[in-house]
Amino acid sequence: MTQINLWTSAEHALGYLAQADQIPHRIEGEKVLLEQVPKTVKRILDLGTGDGRLLALLKIDRPQVEGVAVDFSPTMLEAVKNRFANDATTKAIAHNLDEPLPELGKFDAVVSSFAIHHLTDDRKHSLYTEIFQILEPGGIFCNLEHVSSSTPALHEYFLKAIGRTLEQDDPSNKLLDVETQLTWLREIGFSNVDCYWKWLELALLIGLKPN
Repeated sequence: MTQINLWTSAEHALGYLAQADQIPHRIEGEKVLLEQVPKTVKRILDLGTGDGRLLALLKIDRPQVEGVAVDFSPTMLEAVKNRFANDATTKAIAHNLDEPLPELGKFDAVVSSFAIHHLTDDRKHSLYTEIFQILEPGGIFCNLEHVSSSTPALHEYFLKAIGRTLEQDDPSNKLLDVETQLTWLREIGFSNVDCYWKWLELALLIGLKPN
């Protein structure tokens, strides 16, 4: 499996940020995610935070929550630090998700938005296990993710829907189907596991850590 990862490039990161708001139906998926995360959570971990967009949305209705934003791109980290420059409750941490998570303590919610699909399948699975371990009992994991289509034709249809061609497909992507990931989450120990929202290759996978 290819290990290409373009996200070490500032140009690639900035290009993504410029187009992020234009991803079709993204706001719909984010809305469902926001509905599922309890307003009472005290600590949220955002993995592959980018410029902190998702964490900022979560903090609108949870302004006192302690946020930990993790990313490995210097460009993204600079953007998230700027976004939360006046927010003492949020901190940004440089970390490559290819490596095991550092010691960060426990969280009531772990979220991720279009980041985990850049990891190999083995690393996806091990990361899900690490997430389960750092969640408080009753905690929630929400992964708004880019998943694989069931056929090459559907993948090409998705690319066309977002204004791209096969030649423009991101070689950093290591896409995996929804069902395999849901099965993993159940086997790891998550409960109420399901795909809570989906549009073509965009999907929201959620699981709870039992009390």
